[in-house]
Amino acid sequence: MTDQEDVIGVLTHDHREVEELFEQIEQVIDPTERRELTDQVLTELVRHSVAEEQYLYPAAREHLPDGDAIVDKEIADHNEVEEALKALEDIDADDPDFMRTFRRMSENVKEHVQEEEDELFPKLRQHVSAKDLRELGDKVQRAKKLAPTRPHPSSPDTPPLNKILGPGVGLVDRARDKLTGRGQ
Repeated sequence: MTDQEDVIGVLTHDHREVEELFEQIEQVIDPTERRELTDQVLTELVRHSVAEEQYLYPAAREHLPDGDAIVDKEIADHNEVEEALKALEDIDADDPDFMRTFRRMSENVKEHVQEEEDELFPKLRQHVSAKDLRELGDKVQRAKKLAPTRPHPSSPDTPPLNKILGPGVGLVDRARDKLTGRGQ
């Protein structure tokens, strides 16, 4: 178990991957390539958010003295980003609104990431055992494999409903992705 990555490592790695995709999208001119990269960002952010909401945030509520307030803010951030992701999903990549919507979303994500890495993650390290952080890392990685791949702003974002409905919605999303060729 010692070689298992803890939840903070897993999520920080996700943050860096998404930031790289943001940079690529800013550089790309071809609308088809921009759409493909954006779909990849949508998938990664949705999977990441769902896994955080299923496992990280309940642990923060349980272990951190100010956990409820922190998690409520994190979930509010997720909801705002998810609305922008849904809008991006529906905008053509060559539409002038596309990059405005993308930039607004990416700025919100960057602020959220900064808050997590500067505030939430250090508090978790302080209040949660290394063993529990590794177990959370494993749960988050498993959850990401079953999570939805498309934004669903009206889906539940707290347990137990998100844990019950998320895998089913994820299955439908993956089937839909396969049929449409999204993410191939």
